[in-house]
Amino acid sequence: MGEQEQNKVAMVIVAHPDDAEFGAGGSLATWASEGWDIYYVICTDAAGGGPDDAMDVGTEARLAVSNTRRNEQRAACKILGVKDVIFLDYPDGMLQPTLELRRDLVRVLRQYRPLRVVCQSPERTWAPAFFIGRYHPDHLAAGQAALAAVYPASQNPWDFPDMLKEGLMPHKVREVYFMGAPNPNFAVDITGRLEQKLAALRAHASQLAARFDEVEKRIRKFASDCGAKYAMNYAEEFHRSENP
Repeated sequence: MGEQEQNKVAMVIVAHPDDAEFGAGGSLATWASEGWDIYYVICTDAAGGGPDDAMDVGTEARLAVSNTRRNEQRAACKILGVKDVIFLDYPDGMLQPTLELRRDLVRVLRQYRPLRVVCQSPERTWAPAFFIGRYHPDHLAAGQAALAAVYPASQNPWDFPDMLKEGLMPHKVREVYFMGAPNPNFAVDITGRLEQKLAALRAHASQLAARFDEVEKRIRKFASDCGAKYAMNYAEEFHRSENP
């Protein structure tokens, strides 16, 4: 049995609930069906995801939004076959690629020891047209922090040496899949999993219920257009990088 069969663990590091479903929901459902153990790390508390016309944005309102979004994320994970979700609870809308965040990500990487990491792109792409909603500042910060945690910090005993005393040994992630990145070079056929992806997105009712028909139409078109590039009916694409 090869290393990949021994360690079929994937970790998804994103800023907010629903980010993973939009960018990789079909791929994650596919991998789960193939026997991968999948874990989510949500970097923010998602407390800034309330209505755009809200006037009460105080502590209690933010906590209510955060709790709703946590529950929605857990429901979406159940639909996709994700094993567990970890919430780091950094303030929504203010995420930065700090050493503190890097440390927290290194900790979970060394604990769960994934072979594969899926994360948001730390860079914007402008082609064929800039999609402003994809590049929330928290998304870019989560991508930058995830990449710094994967390499070199997770695999380097000299980074965060106190973790060695806790028994958290260095761990090398072998594959990274960047969502929404410039220069995609890899596709996953999600033809048999598109409905599962849409069902998981539908679980994020507080964000999407009022406009889900529009969201579904856009997702189907995007997956179809992506699939056409790779001779697939429906696909998700990434920039995939190996860390041999």
